[in-house]
Amino acid sequence: MTLTELKYIVAVARAKHFGHAAEACYVAQPTLSVAIKKLEDELGVVLFERGGAEISVTPLGAQIVAQAERVLEQTAAIKELAKQNKDPLAGPLRLGVIYTIGPYLLPPLVKGMIDKVPQMPLILQENFTVRLLEMLRQGELDAAIMALPLPEHGMAVQALYDEPFVVAMPAQHAWCKRRSIPADDLKTENMLLLGNGHCFRDQVLEVCPEMARYATPGNGMQRTFEGSSLETIRHMVASGIGLTVLPRASVPDMDSKDGMLQFRPFEQPVPSRRVVIVWRKSFTRKAAIDAICEVVAGCNLPGITPVSGAA
Repeated sequence: MTLTELKYIVAVARAKHFGHAAEACYVAQPTLSVAIKKLEDELGVVLFERGGAEISVTPLGAQIVAQAERVLEQTAAIKELAKQNKDPLAGPLRLGVIYTIGPYLLPPLVKGMIDKVPQMPLILQENFTVRLLEMLRQGELDAAIMALPLPEHGMAVQALYDEPFVVAMPAQHAWCKRRSIPADDLKTENMLLLGNGHCFRDQVLEVCPEMARYATPGNGMQRTFEGSSLETIRHMVASGIGLTVLPRASVPDMDSKDGMLQFRPFEQPVPSRRVVIVWRKSFTRKAAIDAICEVVAGCNLPGITPVSGAA
């Protein structure tokens, strides 16, 4: 039995698919499949029920996978313990960031970290919330910056800042004459949303639940269109296709009169999200987390409100 094999079975249990698990582990599917079969033969048990499009975990397999997760986390903890007598600010820090935060926070954050702790370079990974949490559990990341709410995770969490949402519209839209937009009015417009998997999409649908029924298969794209990134959606709005909701940090100048876009704040209560940093409770370089929090607080992102303490 090897740690690699344990990593593979955990990946398959989460992905419910051998191919997707192999991609997550950066190996060829035959390599992963052979390793798992070898482990099953060694243990004399069947871990996964194979058949159909989705793989299911056997009852005994679920117990073994849960134990494998604990082993992998403790292995990562051993590596961290070995660093306890060293400078916690020395050496790279592997930091994950969700897609809708990375483009706006990372430039000032990286610059600030170089100025404050040049001996601790950041190794960055942008991804979805669920994937970043998985990488944290497996010890592939040291910390991740994401937005609440989060699925059950068992990690340590510290709040960084609160960020309001704003409405983006074509420069010739009738709402440009307004000073603010009621959230309920969005249901009358063609809205551009991020695709499934983005937590910001879910947060926008919370702002206007009416939009959810237009964003589901069957009701189609006649009212709601989906894009792969906020920047793609921004360009689609500029072309007059519809409106969208953006995080405030993505809009440097709310009062800009140039270009093809106009931005307006929401009326009270203003929808917003809380951005947090998450790390394993066994992670011993707390000084590194504190350094990131301090630099984020000094990034001066437009429109955000810094917070401190547990989320």
